[in-house]
Amino acid sequence: MPFTADELSDINNMALETYLDKGMVFKQDVANKPMLQAFQDAAGSFTTGKDNVSFLVGSGYGGGTLAGFTGDDQLSHYNPTGSVRFRMPWKEHYLGMVVTQTELKYDGIDIVETGSKQTPSDMSGREAQALANIFDEKNEKLGADYNFSLDRLIHGDGTTDVKALAGIRAFILDNPFIGTTGGINRVANTWWRNDAMTAAAAGSGGLNKITSASTGGGVLITALDTALRRRQKYANGQTKTRYFCGSDFQDAYKAEMRANGYYTQTGWKSERPDGAMLSPAHAGVDLEWDPTMDDLGRSKFCYALDVGKRGLRLLYADGNKYKKHNPARPYDRMVMYNGISMTGVMVARQLNTSGVYEIN
Repeated sequence: MPFTADELSDINNMALETYLDKGMVFKQDVANKPMLQAFQDAAGSFTTGKDNVSFLVGSGYGGGTLAGFTGDDQLSHYNPTGSVRFRMPWKEHYLGMVVTQTELKYDGIDIVETGSKQTPSDMSGREAQALANIFDEKNEKLGADYNFSLDRLIHGDGTTDVKALAGIRAFILDNPFIGTTGGINRVANTWWRNDAMTAAAAGSGGLNKITSASTGGGVLITALDTALRRRQKYANGQTKTRYFCGSDFQDAYKAEMRANGYYTQTGWKSERPDGAMLSPAHAGVDLEWDPTMDDLGRSKFCYALDVGKRGLRLLYADGNKYKKHNPARPYDRMVMYNGISMTGVMVARQLNTSGVYEIN
C-alpha cells in the first residue's frame, strides 16, 4: 500500500531527527566534534520575547571595608555596587535540502499528485525500501552538514557574520584584558576576564605563551598546574572543566610526561608493554584532542572551558533546538523540500573559571 503525503513527511522528520541527535556520523571524512558534543550535552533553554538573553553578573564585593570605632565615633555607611547586566543577542540559523521527483523515480518511487497532495504510486513493495535508502542517505548528509556548521560556529567569535552565533572565542579571549563581552567592559571589570597564557595576553601585560620543556618536571605540566590554581580560586560547586586541545599542544604534554615519567598503580598490564599514550589527563580531566582546532589553525592552543551552569553554556529557544520544516512544493517545481532551523545563543555567567593556553 503506498505511503500518503503525511507519512512521507513523518518518515523524513523521524530520519532527520535520528541523524541530528547522533551528533556524529560515521563517514570517512567526518571528524569527531568533542567540543560541540560537550555543549550539546549541557545545553539549556530560554524563552524569547526580547532580542537579548540578559542577566546580572558582577563582583562579589561591594566596596566596603571594616573600620574601627570607639565610644561615640561617627560611623560610616556605604552602598554596595558592582553588578552589571550581561546581554547577548540570540541568533537564527537554517539549513535546508531539496529532493526532486526525478531522483525518487530513479530510486523506484513515482509521485502521483492530487491537488496539493503528493502520494507515491504502488510499486509492489519497492517504495518502502527505496524511500528508506534515499532519505537515509540525504538526511545523513544533512545531519553531518548541520553539525559541521554548528561546530564551526561554536569554535568562532561571531565576527564573520553579524547574524551568526557567537562561540567560545567571543568569551575566552587570547587577550582578555581588552574589549567588551556581553556588553561588559573587561578593562573596568577585572573579574570579567578569562585566564590566559598566550602571546596576545603578554602584549597587554599578561602571561606569555608556554615554551614546553621536560626540565623541572615539565614546564607545560607545571604551567597548567598553576593555571588550574588560578581558576580554582573562583570556582564553585557548579564549575565543570573540560580541556580541548590542538594536536601540537597535546603532543607537547605527552612528550613531557614521557621524559619525566609518571606514576601508575597498575604496573605493566601485559607481557608486551605498549608505548602508545592515549589522551593524557590533567588533574583527572582528559586533555581531549579537538580536530576542529587543527583545522582552524589552533593546533598549539588548549582551552580549559567551564561548561557548568555558571560558565559557558549553549541555550536554545524553547522548541527551537532542531526545528523541522517541510515547505509546500512550489507550483512550478517537481521537488520536495525539507529543512531544519535553530534559534540559540551562547552565554556565560562567569569567565575567570575558564582559560586559553598557547605553546611555542
